[in-house]
Amino acid sequence: MADSSGKPPEIQLQIQLDDDVANGLYVNMALVNHTETEFTVDFIHVQPQQPRAKVRSRIITNPKHMKRLLLAIQDNLAKYEGRFGRIELADGEAPIH
Repeated sequence: MADSSGKPPEIQLQIQLDDDVANGLYVNMALVNHTETEFTVDFIHVQPQQPRAKVRSRIITNPKHMKRLLLAIQDNLAKYEGRFGRIELADGEAPIH
């Protein structure tokens, strides 16, 4: 139901963060794939000098949410670099695929 300004009421979202998720997982590689309706991002931990790597987590989302996620990451990277300095990638360093 809208208020007198015509805007719907704001919903306060409560986010639950379980202890095992709060600890996080270290990753140093990601693979991004897509179809017409979904994006899939695999987060991977690559051990140095090892021929195999393990997918630690996978997210699957829709194109609009992926765009919002990209914009949020770009915004946070700009803030990080503004505070701590530019992040330099080595020549020939592979981008996320």
